[in-house]
Amino acid sequence: MRCPFCGFEDTKVIDSRPAEGKKRRRRECTNCGKRFTTYESVEMPLLLVMKKDNSFEPFDRNKLIRGLTSAVKKRPVSIENITQIVDGIESYYANKMQTQTTSSEIGDMVLTALKKIDHVAYVRFASVYKDFTDVESFISIISELKNDNNN
Repeated sequence: MRCPFCGFEDTKVIDSRPAEGKKRRRRECTNCGKRFTTYESVEMPLLLVMKKDNSFEPFDRNKLIRGLTSAVKKRPVSIENITQIVDGIESYYANKMQTQTTSSEIGDMVLTALKKIDHVAYVRFASVYKDFTDVESFISIISELKNDNNN
């Protein structure tokens, strides 16, 4: 690790501890003696998402969070729940070392997670994701939820 003060390449780690999913390291330059902090995190492989029109775009964590936030608006779902869903999706693909997926696969994973957390948010997300165009679509998905609860 290069010292940000003098540019010397030899530093030693004085302290290391976890911090927000990263490793926080206090380092000391062996040349000038100044101390500085670095953060180490796992590099996730770039995930490309194939959209419905067969074009690809990089996975955008913030876009998914915005969509989930709209679905859970005024519902008893915490930001931690939303973050856990998105983290779970990212981890799933990173663990499989998969670099391509489809928007429908991600949407299905979100729906599965929302179904366990909040049914209203589930219906809201499904209505946009599955592009409901009529009342029958809503009735169908609500009936599906009702049948799941009765079993």
